[in-house]
Amino acid sequence: MSLTQKQLATLARVSTPTISRFEQAAEDIQLSSALPILDALGMTDRRTLAFPDDDYRYDRFEGVTFWGQDGETRVKCRISSEALQDHFTQRDRLRPDAAFRKHRRDIEGLARRKYVLGQAEPDSSILVRTGEIVP
Repeated sequence: MSLTQKQLATLARVSTPTISRFEQAAEDIQLSSALPILDALGMTDRRTLAFPDDDYRYDRFEGVTFWGQDGETRVKCRISSEALQDHFTQRDRLRPDAAFRKHRRDIEGLARRKYVLGQAEPDSSILVRTGEIVP
C-alpha cells in the first residue's frame, strides 16, 4: 500500500513502535493492537450472519429454507432434506420440520460457518448438505 509506519499507525490508531513490532513479527504484540493494523490494511473480514427471523419453509424434497441477515443483506439459507434426515431426525423419531425447530440453532451455526468461509452457492445462497456435517 506504500504507507510509511507513521501513516499506518495513524490509520490504525496505534503507535509507530507498535507498527514496527508488528512488522518484525514480535511475539508480544497484543491482539487489540494487531486487529486495527490488519483492519487498516484491509486484511480482515467482518462478515457475519445473524438469524433474527424465525420464519422458515419446509419442503419434503428441498429441505428447510430459512433466512439470515448480514447487515442490510438478506441471505437465503437451506438445509437439505437428506441432511435433516441423516443428522437431525433422531432416527426418524422426529419429522424433518420438527427436527429443524428442535435443532435450529445448530443448523444456523452450520450455515453461518459456510457463509463466513465464503462457501456460498452460485446464487449466493447457503446450502447445508449431509456430507458437510461432521457428527
